[in-house]
Amino acid sequence: MEQTTVINFIVLLLSGLLLVGVLTTKFSSRFGMPALVLFIAVGMVLSQFIYFDNAFITQLVGILALIVILFEGGMQTKFADIKPVIRPALSLSTLGVMITTVVVGVCAKFILGVGWMESMLFGAIVGSTDAAAVFSVLGGKNIKKRITSTLEAESGSNDPMAVFLTVTLIELIHHPEQSIWIHILLFLWEMGFGLVIGFALGRLGVYAINKMNFESSGLYPVMALAFAVLTYAAASLLEASGLLAVYVMAIVLGNSDLTYKRSIIHFNNGFAWMVQIMMFVLLGLLVFPDQLLGIAWPSLALSVILMLIARPIGVFLSLLFSRYSVREKTLLSWAGLRGAVPIVLATYPLLDEMDVGPMFFNVVFFVVLTSAIIQGTTISWLAVKLGLMDPNETSSPSLLELVSLGKTTSEINHIQVQKGMSITGRAIQDMQLPDDILFTAIIRNEQIIAPRGTTVIEPGDTLYVLSPKLKRQQMKELFMLR
Repeated sequence: MEQTTVINFIVLLLSGLLLVGVLTTKFSSRFGMPALVLFIAVGMVLSQFIYFDNAFITQLVGILALIVILFEGGMQTKFADIKPVIRPALSLSTLGVMITTVVVGVCAKFILGVGWMESMLFGAIVGSTDAAAVFSVLGGKNIKKRITSTLEAESGSNDPMAVFLTVTLIELIHHPEQSIWIHILLFLWEMGFGLVIGFALGRLGVYAINKMNFESSGLYPVMALAFAVLTYAAASLLEASGLLAVYVMAIVLGNSDLTYKRSIIHFNNGFAWMVQIMMFVLLGLLVFPDQLLGIAWPSLALSVILMLIARPIGVFLSLLFSRYSVREKTLLSWAGLRGAVPIVLATYPLLDEMDVGPMFFNVVFFVVLTSAIIQGTTISWLAVKLGLMDPNETSSPSLLELVSLGKTTSEINHIQVQKGMSITGRAIQDMQLPDDILFTAIIRNEQIIAPRGTTVIEPGDTLYVLSPKLKRQQMKELFMLR
């Protein structure tokens, strides 16, 4: 009975954490504060009542959460948006991270009073931006697409550099006789083979999902998520970058003609929120607020240096030969949010039982918290001041399979009508639709309209279209932009 009571109490606690986490998102959006701050705060409050110091579980949950977050973010990343910014994003995610690491590391040497290798380790831990923080903060903002695409591509691809630097520096601290060239070759392998595995399993995932004909549409998101976890595991076991592979695999899936794509995206959006709540609450539980007081001033100094000196230097130098304006580089510098990745990386020295491990974890936690609060709440304000908001940005047309029609070969999609589409302004009877492609409903100004031959399609309409899966491409061609 006692074991049953403990299990029931844990289940009750988990449900309470999820409910509190969901409710805090309302305050997050109202005050313009990243949700991760409130999730962490919940964990810190609970740490006064629940003792938790298991860095291994925290790291495991953190990695699993990052897989889901990167998969969800990659699925919604349009290759057409990131293609023009791939080079600068890769420069930021490699050269930018290295420069930031060195600048922060030099300052940490004197502020924290540690050795050079240890100070560079600290710089590596906080050197990368965080996908979870960037995706969540930029998701509701109307900042110019070029800036958001660059930040999202950078945050999705800079984790391998941060992980490489962190693991390499820990190895060199314990084994200074090792050759640095071995680690450089390992990094090239991790990046290159991570890209290959991500692309290959992405194509395999598209083929498998489209070929399957499940009776329940709810199985498609589960299958897609299974491919994401498989991608990370396969890449990691082959000494490649698992996080990079997941992000690439998700981009391949998100930019392919995929069955039940929107169902997959919506499922993973909700699941990503759930794992974010669990991850950040756990990270908050791992921190003891009374330990933060002793390192508050050095942590604040390093946080200010990271935000105002190290990150801007990294951005401006890595984008020295790019076509970004000073205003754009300024916003890119300020929007380099830190989040889960630095805190998860800070568990590496803890698990390795390094002397600086506990101090580094607390300082990194403080840096992440101040970054999220100060930078996360002021990105929109700065974008407005710099004139980098895009009030005319519109969403691209989307296809959504609404229902599974058993083992039939038909599907129902919805299409958001835009001005540039060939069907806009035309009556249905003038479109010469194939007999097996039918408009089943139109939503206009929150009213449902039954389609008739004389009905004229207007911009802003939402069309529900029934068509055979085999004619999906033909159906999509009806809604191409002119």
